[in-house]
Amino acid sequence: MPKKVDSEKVLKAARSSIPLTVKSYTLPHETELYLEEILELFLREMGQEKLKDPLAYCLRELAVNAKKANTKRIYFQERNLDLFDDKEYQTGMRTFKQDTLENIEHYLEHQKQAGLYVKVIFHAKGRDLHLYVVNNSSITRKEQIRVYDRIARSRAFDSLEEALTTVLDDSEGAGLGIVILVLMLKKIGLDEDAFDIDMDNGETVARIVVPMSDVRLDNLEIISQRLVQEIDALPRFPENIVNLQHMISDPDTEIAEIARQVSTDPALTADLLKVVNSAAFMLPKKVDNIVEAVKLVGMRGLRNLLYSYGTQKILGNETAETKRLWEHSYRTAFYAYNLAKSVTRKKEILDDVYVGGILHDMGKIIFSSVHPDLIEKINEFSAEKNIPAEIFEDLSAGLNHSEIGAMIAEKWNFPDALVAAIKYHHNPLSAPRQYRDVIYTVCLANGLCHIRDANFGIEHFEPRVLAEFNITSEEQLRHIEERLHNAFLKEAIT
Repeated sequence: MPKKVDSEKVLKAARSSIPLTVKSYTLPHETELYLEEILELFLREMGQEKLKDPLAYCLRELAVNAKKANTKRIYFQERNLDLFDDKEYQTGMRTFKQDTLENIEHYLEHQKQAGLYVKVIFHAKGRDLHLYVVNNSSITRKEQIRVYDRIARSRAFDSLEEALTTVLDDSEGAGLGIVILVLMLKKIGLDEDAFDIDMDNGETVARIVVPMSDVRLDNLEIISQRLVQEIDALPRFPENIVNLQHMISDPDTEIAEIARQVSTDPALTADLLKVVNSAAFMLPKKVDNIVEAVKLVGMRGLRNLLYSYGTQKILGNETAETKRLWEHSYRTAFYAYNLAKSVTRKKEILDDVYVGGILHDMGKIIFSSVHPDLIEKINEFSAEKNIPAEIFEDLSAGLNHSEIGAMIAEKWNFPDALVAAIKYHHNPLSAPRQYRDVIYTVCLANGLCHIRDANFGIEHFEPRVLAEFNITSEEQLRHIEERLHNAFLKEAIT
């Protein structure tokens, strides 16, 4: 029975920049249809439904080529031929196509037994849709050159029709198909750089990058900018917090003077003491003296605490959704702090990753807690500009929340490291190099929080982020999550 697409899961992945992976050993026709449905949902969410047919062709072409590459490995092994030897490669390819077509079930079964797979990954990264087709049989240099030759040949054609009427050598599976794929991309406004194929950690990875439709992107950008302009409708940071920030920035200010200023706000005092007495600081005894607390948390720690405290004062905790988001944010902060402290042992980023974790979903929290008059203004503005209502609904569902949160953080003069943590926590590889330690930690912590509530597996995590923490297996990832989960529950009880 064909597998049914979980629309809710797909939309969550598209809106939250979560990679969605489909893995198959034999790639039956039902799986191809399943992949097309997922692609259609991603494109609909991004306002690119018109791209469905050409991209479905490209995806199918790459997936079938990946399956054929796996079949080729089994075929050559059974005939004791060396795939990487030019002479033996030519010998094998003379009979490969006919032999495998006549007995394809045999080869597919052996591919499965050998653990040769095809993975298709859909990943909305910021403004682009990344499509990856991965198989775990290494592409030979000869095969890669042949693919690049097909890409180069496609430059000679102005249309698909011209390519189809030209006789091309199709002894390889990736013959005419690759030429048509590149021309398909050209037809929808993408150049050949949108497609690439290479090796990565023993896998052959074919990649297509598709920008969002210009209309949709322009509308999202217009609404995002207007939302940030209208943020003045929300209260500003409380005056005593602004004064404290100035005092902390002044090297001549005494700690005792800062402590006195903190103590004028009972809620802030309670928050500061709660943080200092939490499991994160591992103090031998409970601290109830505000001067001692300020000394322990440090100037940088206090400054960062004020950003999270001030943000919560402004955005509130009124709705069930807002409460849920804050709870997730505090869990992310706890995980990030402990990853930096115990795994990478980078004490210099402890304060930044903790507050980055608390504030990473600030854009989502804003949508769940903004005042009704602000939403009304945005809706009126959208109507004036003839921007469809569903685009604003997409924003409120989380699309673009990282960029919106970062723009507001900049408006409130947050430090660059915190702005970067908010902006890039779903797209860590695009982050400025100087903040990558912070962003990778917040990104991993956020993903670990979703292992239980969204059933994340290792395929949902950015490989380079995992490598930074020396995580190489699903078992290791889940062990880290289990340890952090239990530590978080223990702190919540104490």
